[in-house]
Parts: sequence; structure tokens; C-alpha cells
Amino acid sequence: MISPAYAQAPGAGAGDIFGMLFPLILVFVIFYLLVFRPQQKRMKEHQAMLDAVKRGDTVVTAGGIIGKVVRIGTDGELKVEIADGVQVRVLKSTITDVRGKGEPVKGDTSKDKEDAPAESGANGDKTAA
Repeated sequence: MISPAYAQAPGAGAGDIFGMLFPLILVFVIFYLLVFRPQQKRMKEHQAMLDAVKRGDTVVTAGGIIGKVVRIGTDGELKVEIADGVQVRVLKSTITDVRGKGEPVKGDTSKDKEDAPAESGANGDKTAA
């Protein structure tokens, strides 16, 4: 009628707690490796890209506006030219991509060579200089 009660050995519950917590700990480790670590790496790369923005770079803002950096402010703002004579101020943090690197500001003679008119050949067609 009445079954006898048996006492558990001391410390038997400690292994049981570890067995219950091990899958939970494993899920957190996998989540860290697959989500948090790559996100931190992307944030560091984005910050390095923002720190490397200089005058003449072609940038894309979070709103999708593409323009050329005209001036870099000290307070985290950039002045970006989006059309001829149209300049807007944008926050540096809203830059999502740097598409083209700008040319050096001073001493750049390569642009003058590209803009030089092509010479005409003997038969009237244009040839490169």
C-alpha cells in the first residue's frame, strides 16, 4: 500500500543542473559567434570607412543621395555636392558607402591631361595624344 521512500544521494542534483544549463549556454555561444561578433566587425569596418572619408570622395547617404564630398566639418558634418552648384550638409554617420575615391587635392595634373583636346590625324579622325 505505501511504497517506501528512498533518499537521494547528496550532490546528485548538481549534475542535473549542469545538464539543464549546458544547452542554454551552448545556444548563447553559438548566437554570439554567428550574430554579435560579425555585427561588431561590420561596425568597426564602417567606422574606419567613415574616418577615411576625404574631400573628393563620392559617397552614398542613407537616403540614397549620391554626391561628392566638398568639405569635411569638425562637428561630424560633411558638405556634399549633389549637382552642379548644389551643396547639402549631411551628417557623417549617415554615409553608408564610399563609391569612388577622390583624387589628391593639390598637385593633381592627371585631370589636365584628360581634358586636353585630341589631335587630328592625317585622315581627319581624332587620335589620342
